Amino acid sequence: MAGNEDLFLRAQHRTFSGLTEDAEREWKGPFLFIQAADPQLGLMKAWRDGDCDGGGDEWGEEIELTRRAVEACNQLRPRPRFLVLCGDLVHAMPDTPFREGQERDLKEVLKGTDPSIPLVFVSGNHDLGNTPTPRTVEQYRSAWGDDYFSFWVGGVLCLVLNSQLFYDASACPQLKDAQETWLEEQLSRAAASSSSSTEPGPKHVLVFQHIPLYLKSPDEEDDYFNLRKALRQSLLARFKKAGVKAVFSGHYHRNAGGRHDGLDMVVSSAIGCQLGPDAHGLRVVVVTADAVVHRYHSLEQLREEGVADDLRELLQV
Repeated sequence: MAGNEDLFLRAQHRTFSGLTEDAEREWKGPFLFIQAADPQLGLMKAWRDGDCDGGGDEWGEEIELTRRAVEACNQLRPRPRFLVLCGDLVHAMPDTPFREGQERDLKEVLKGTDPSIPLVFVSGNHDLGNTPTPRTVEQYRSAWGDDYFSFWVGGVLCLVLNSQLFYDASACPQLKDAQETWLEEQLSRAAASSSSSTEPGPKHVLVFQHIPLYLKSPDEEDDYFNLRKALRQSLLARFKKAGVKAVFSGHYHRNAGGRHDGLDMVVSSAIGCQLGPDAHGLRVVVVTADAVVHRYHSLEQLREEGVADDLRELLQV
């Protein structure tokens, strides 16, 4: 990587600089990464004020929490292979007041991440708008890189999706179709390689998106915080066929999730504003040859204690 000017734009041309298939296809043993969600600069004050649509004029609390998250990641040994932020990077919607300042200040604190830890960005509804348009998607890409792409880490295939195109693509149907075509290619290839005797496939397949497929059960009713039932059932079937091991998301500002037919739906609470009893935190994910094991940690716990001993033991080759 050439320097900080490239830090936020490594996802280009549907892949990720430095984490390509050519460089990272081979399994080399267990590793860990960090999943985070919803720093959402500006929401904490807006929530207290009861003005989540027009508020958000202060975000010092979220800056401090994100700084603590960065410090916690930097202190971990072994180093995380990457840090993925699963959407709602800022609270201000596109083309609204405070957007520019929130993005600027978030980037400034994220520059403190150790250069050996790549930052992977996932688009959320506040990053694109609840009904994204070609213009808002392009604005996001200019600031944070591609809105959907694949990358490889240590033999594991990772797919980053734009879940807002699942939720409401009424203003950009062509973009929805383009992601769908790309996703089908990715899943079909993963499914074919998993059954091939000549070309070994990925050790695992992981998906990252902002909106969860579901919060507790695949059969739950439609909600602001999940995807429509028919769509989620279709995606679950397609992901399962392709060998997806887990889907990581945010959006709910609480920890939730479940397991369905061997596929984990992982819903992680926020770095920023909490809407439930969870602490501000991050999720430590350990990837072994046979499993993907994860646990949510408060920022204080992770900074003071690091990775728990039982997770650390999984990293021993």
